[in-house]
Amino acid sequence: MSFARIWVHLVFATKNRTPFLTREIRYQVKKRIMQNCKEHGIFLQSVNGYRDHLHCLISLGKEQSISLVAQHIKGESSHWLNQNYFINKEFMWQDDYFAISVSESQVKNVIRYIKNQEQHHASKTFSEEAYEYNKIFGIKAISDN
Repeated sequence: MSFARIWVHLVFATKNRTPFLTREIRYQVKKRIMQNCKEHGIFLQSVNGYRDHLHCLISLGKEQSISLVAQHIKGESSHWLNQNYFINKEFMWQDDYFAISVSESQVKNVIRYIKNQEQHHASKTFSEEAYEYNKIFGIKAISDN
């Protein structure tokens, strides 16, 4: 029997980093993403974010790719927000996302980090965080649009 557990920390932002994700909207979209992932066999361990972005910790199954999982989560949640919630403009996620592997030994730390997004961003903006990712990992994290 084949087995795969590949942990991925996925981060994606609202289009133009518009701060649509109020505390109430964040709560509702997190619930929707959790429900949708469960219904579609995506193992979502943790999800949270701040006004303009979300973090997800996902364990990819043996037949899943990060691009398809990210596309599914972003596409379904934006469609749901536009159809069922009270955002006055069309809601969109930006096209890009940031995804990085997480070792099994770091899963609890990543869960804690995701859970504490509101406190974390009280002192650091998403742009500052993306800049730090760029420095640490030598990559361009998430673009501005």
